[in-house]
Amino acid sequence: MLGADDVLDPRPRRVLVAGTAGVGKTTTARRIGRTLGIPHTEIDSIHHGPDWTPRATFVPEVEAFTGQPTWVTEWQYTATRPMLAHRADTLVWIDLPVHVAISRLVRRTLRRRIHRTELWNGNVEPPLRTFFTDRGHIVRWGLRTQHETRRRVAIVERSVPHLRIVHLRSQAEVDRFVQHLGDRRR
Repeated sequence: MLGADDVLDPRPRRVLVAGTAGVGKTTTARRIGRTLGIPHTEIDSIHHGPDWTPRATFVPEVEAFTGQPTWVTEWQYTATRPMLAHRADTLVWIDLPVHVAISRLVRRTLRRRIHRTELWNGNVEPPLRTFFTDRGHIVRWGLRTQHETRRRVAIVERSVPHLRIVHLRSQAEVDRFVQHLGDRRR
């Protein structure tokens, strides 16, 4: 497993960003895309249809964009995780401490709900009371699945030998890693 300061040679062309809810997967994927000059597809935006229903075109759309020579996206959703791992050349695992991930997730959820921020296809965060009534509420789900990524990364490390895995344990490491990608671009 690689770290923030390891040189990635050859340069990443098909990148996954993994981590639990709230660690900054989408923000980091977007930054990696800009830094490397490769397209970022926010996987949530093609998964969620109106009223949070999964879109029927989700898997074909993931197949289409991952069939391209360069891309970056988040490593999410059971239906596509194996395909994504096999098609990627690099997996960036953001493994922040639990208290950091959960506090970010709570702040993000509150901010989105208070401002009624539209996320994907007309969806907004549900009322705050649903934290208590909906087992699938994003914060409850984030708490329940904190250690799932570690298990998934261990499996993919054994089963997809061509996949380079970069393990980042702090925001400083994430920032340094993205900076190094830009430095090495020249």
